[in-house]
Order: sequence, then C-alpha cells, then structure tokens
Amino acid sequence: MQNRSITFAIIIIVSPVLFALAYYPDSFSLSWNQGRGGFLFAMAFVAAELIGIKTIVSQKRVLMTIPFAVAVFAYLISLDFGLREYIQEGAKSYNVNLIHSWTWMWDFVVMATFVIAAVTILFGKRWIRIAPAGPIFLCGSAIILSLDAFFPYDTLGPLQYIVPYFVKANVGIINFFDLGTAIARNNLMFLKGEHGSMALQVFWPSAGVHSVIIYSLVMMAFLLKMNIAPRRKAMYFAIGIAGTIGVNMIRIFSLSLFVLKVSTNPVEFEEFHGIAGEIMFLPWLFAFLFAVTAIETRRIKKLSA
Repeated sequence: MQNRSITFAIIIIVSPVLFALAYYPDSFSLSWNQGRGGFLFAMAFVAAELIGIKTIVSQKRVLMTIPFAVAVFAYLISLDFGLREYIQEGAKSYNVNLIHSWTWMWDFVVMATFVIAAVTILFGKRWIRIAPAGPIFLCGSAIILSLDAFFPYDTLGPLQYIVPYFVKANVGIINFFDLGTAIARNNLMFLKGEHGSMALQVFWPSAGVHSVIIYSLVMMAFLLKMNIAPRRKAMYFAIGIAGTIGVNMIRIFSLSLFVLKVSTNPVEFEEFHGIAGEIMFLPWLFAFLFAVTAIETRRIKKLSA
C-alpha cells in the first residue's frame, strides 16, 4: 500500500508536466529562458527523491493533491485562451524588459507552487528534508527568470561583476592554444577564426552565473537532508561550486570555439547558444548529486560494517 501510494503521488506530481509535454511539445527547449525544459529536470529530482522512500503516506493525502494538479492543467490550457496575452500585457504595467522571460517565469511559479503544495500535503513540514530538490530547482528557476525579466543583460551589477574575469580567462585559453585570435575587453570578446570575425558580448546568464545560484539552492537543500558532518557538507558544497564554475568556463569556451571553428552565422550561433549551457550544467548537477549520494552511502555502510 505504501509503495503504491508513493507511486500514485509521483504520477500526480508529474502529470502536469506530461500534459504540457503532449500539449506544447515545442515549448520544451533546453534553453533556460526559452521554454519548459527545466520542468523535466525538476520532475526527475522529484522522482529520484521519492522513489524508494519508507515514509508512510495515506491515500487520502495523495488524493488531496489531485485538485492542485487539475489547477495546473487549467492554467496550461488557459494559456491558449487569452491567459498568455494577459500575462504579456501585465509586463507593461511592471516595466518588464524581457517579456519572454516574464512569461516563462509564471510557468515556473505555477509549477513550483503546485509541487510545494503537493509535497506539503504528502509530508507536511518534513518535505524540506524528504523531497526538496525539485521544488527548490523550480523556485530557483523562477527567481532567475524574474531577474532576467526585470534586470536583463548587464543591468544587474552584482551578477555581472564576475563576467569580465570569465571572459579574460577564456581569451587566455584561446590564445594559449592558438585556436584563433581573441581579445577581451570587459564583457566583450573579439574573435577571429576560420570563418571570419565576430564580437560576443557576454552577460551574466550566458556566463552561467544563474547556474551557480540554482546549484547553490539545490545543493543546500540536498545537503540539509543528509545526515553527515557539517565539515563534509561544506566540502561537498565547495567542490560543487568549483565544478559549476568549471562547467561555466567550458560553456563560454564552447561558444567561442563555435565561432572560431564552426560558424560566425548569428542564427546558427544563437541556436547553439540556446542549448550550450543547460546541456552541460544540468547533467553535471545530476552527476554530482549522484556521486555525493553514492560516496556517502558507501561510507555509511563501511562505518556500520
């Protein structure tokens, strides 16, 4: 009964995403600010944390989550019947600069609210220790989209501050390996390669600063539920930050390499730019969390043997 209840709960939580995937298949882009691709990773977090748990959940609690799922279904359907236009019109009232980020933000706000409501109904206040990663990933994505909507490009100074250092490091790598001609100037890169020249202006989202924020939120929630020494938690957190920064450096380098070796066509570059970040960061995040779990599980088994 317990396993069936948890399985049913997972199906209910995932069902709005499956519906969106069927109803709006083209909206599931891997780009963080151009679609619902993040929903899939959030649901993977939810499933990974709930499968196999020993917490008893009554069928009554599971059934109580259904109306919230239905509400998300209604929201998704309503987008095609004027709600999307209403949301876009609302952007003008709040002086939003990037309407697309504003629009996608509300999708993540709705989904985050639903998932938090569902796990709260299922587990009460204990949800923060049982299944925090999915909800916090969704909340983090909504926060990042809101920042991008209200403070696009380089208008948010604190997040943009680190970008010139990333740019200089990237240019240094290009010149060291003689991959082409690269010049750095603040957040600008002037690149010249096999297919011509191109200037790239790097803003904090393109530099992956948003991934550091999302990693920090998810990792803090993940470590909160782990029964390990604070020193080990701090160690894992620091290693993850370093790894995420490394992934971001690879992200910028891959964009530069595309210009130097593949194409300087703006359309082709934007297509690659749209997926380059998330296709690197999210697998890294999953792999790192899995590695931490595996290491600590093995360590606990050795200590208890």
